[in-house]
Amino acid sequence: METKMTDTALSNRKAELLSTKVEHIDITSFDARPIIESMGKMSFTSRDLARATGIYNQMLADPDCTICLVIAGSTSAGGCMDLYAELVRSNMVDCVIATGATIVDMDFFEGLGHKHYQALEVPDDDTLRSLYIDRIYDTYIDEEQLQDCDHTILEIANSLEPRPYSSRAFIREMGKYLVEHGKKDNSLVKLAYEHDVPIFCPAFVDSSAGFGLVKHQVDRAKDGKPYMVLDAIADFRELTDIKIKAGTTGLLMIGGGVPKNFIQDTVVCAEILGHEDVEVHKYAVQITVADVRDGACSSSTLQEAASWGKVNTGIEQMVFAEAGSVMPLLASDAYHRGHWKTRTKRAWGKLFA
Repeated sequence: METKMTDTALSNRKAELLSTKVEHIDITSFDARPIIESMGKMSFTSRDLARATGIYNQMLADPDCTICLVIAGSTSAGGCMDLYAELVRSNMVDCVIATGATIVDMDFFEGLGHKHYQALEVPDDDTLRSLYIDRIYDTYIDEEQLQDCDHTILEIANSLEPRPYSSRAFIREMGKYLVEHGKKDNSLVKLAYEHDVPIFCPAFVDSSAGFGLVKHQVDRAKDGKPYMVLDAIADFRELTDIKIKAGTTGLLMIGGGVPKNFIQDTVVCAEILGHEDVEVHKYAVQITVADVRDGACSSSTLQEAASWGKVNTGIEQMVFAEAGSVMPLLASDAYHRGHWKTRTKRAWGKLFA
């Protein structure tokens, strides 16, 4: 009886901590144009954001520009998930490069019907562990629900022909799964599948997908059966192929790290493949809180990237801010200016059909 009461108390405590869902912001519900215009008359980060928003609008208005959305960090879990989905739905981005956590632990996770929760209090993290609650700063995830995500990845892997797949090809299968079994219409992975917007995760296994894929390989190996594998080289080749065929490109980057370097390196890779006339990325915006003084990729400025022959120095803007606080303004401004309404749909996913 005592054990049952203890279990009940733990269950009640977990329910208490997971009682307030994160509500993702809807950029269509408010018009940020007056705010951005006012910020353009200010100084410091406000003016940087206004300049960055102007550059993103230039990308949207340029009929030749393919726009790459680059996401690192936890803004999806923190409330920007529907924002990114809207950019895909409204033809405001043509390609996505992201961390595995952004795509799997956050978006695909919610596509399965699970939620992120606001931490109204942060108890001892050992207590959270005992309750199977994972913490991202002041955001909670139910570990048991995350394990359901792991097992779903395993299910998808088991259903595929045992051969190499780029992360783009595997994520496309995830999108197809959500179309058939998902519980959320506003999923980036699902919408990208429906709109032929390719998603690349160069470090895909560094996420909940990793657990499911490892189990897939271990189980198949035990049974003496072949298994599917992820081909990171194919990721680089496919994304470089898009860059070569796209010509003019613009980067909208949230955070930095591997996704940022991966997309920037396509210019160099194209040159190595003999396309010496390949254009550097014409437009670039990066929103980050990383400190430039440590020399890390996440903080390296776009001016620095120009020295590597990756980015044009003329139309770029760094915004040193927490992306969740500024992306809603930038995206809402661009949505309401409406350049997306006349953009040609690239559908780069069809390139690999």
